[in-house]
Amino acid sequence: MKNAIRKTLIACAVTASFAASSGAMAQSFPDFTVNEGAIAGALAQTVNADKITGNYVEVITFAGSETSGTFNVSLKWNAGQFVGNNGSTPLASQLGSTSSSQYGLYALYQGTGTFNTTASGTVFSFAPGGSLSLFADAQANTQFGQPTNGALGFTTSNNADDVLIATGTPTSGEGRLDPSLSTCGATKGINCGSFGASSTFNLTGAGSEYFVAPNPFYNISFQSGQLNNFNPTGTQVINGSLDVIFGGSSEVPEPATVAMIGLGLLGLGLSRRRKQA
Repeated sequence: MKNAIRKTLIACAVTASFAASSGAMAQSFPDFTVNEGAIAGALAQTVNADKITGNYVEVITFAGSETSGTFNVSLKWNAGQFVGNNGSTPLASQLGSTSSSQYGLYALYQGTGTFNTTASGTVFSFAPGGSLSLFADAQANTQFGQPTNGALGFTTSNNADDVLIATGTPTSGEGRLDPSLSTCGATKGINCGSFGASSTFNLTGAGSEYFVAPNPFYNISFQSGQLNNFNPTGTQVINGSLDVIFGGSSEVPEPATVAMIGLGLLGLGLSRRRKQA
């Protein structure tokens, strides 16, 4: 199983570099099963998926010169839906639905790293350390307070029914901001770059009742998302799509490979949005 996942991640990285030009990719993501009935108020139902899609807002604060330095980042992610068939098919679930049994999933992430800007764009390298917390929100009614800088965490309110289901520590990652991309600009700045990162992933007792397979569950989460345009100075607020897949600790790739996996998932997301449009 571990060797299969390793080969999967390598395949993802190799094919990711062709995503923007080809628009077609063959990727395979490790499967997992959730028991939605473990969330208070949700109906008993299992969902077999291989990816979770969603959206993020992050506050990032830069220190140093205009071309290099360090950053602190604080991110809030809201899960939108489960996806199956290697990231190609949205799955019916109670996550983010409008029914009385709806619930939400959200994650709070904090990390640090370094950046370097050249004529071709800005490269971000995430440093090991920080925190990741994943919560189930039984009524999907939690409210969030945005921090004033990237060194502070998002605050939550109306969260009495929230349950911590997993924790983790960021391990590696890279991103690239490239305003010269054809998908970037004043009128189409939805994609001015992308990032990929990995974190350890440890279920709580409540989390083991929700993520029921495989057992034991994967102990690494891979996050990938898109960047809108911004200046890497001072404090910036960024938002976009962010997807999550899982793997095992022996399959953690190098930061550059994680970033390429992010590009691959982003390519699938952009392709999906073009089809929906």
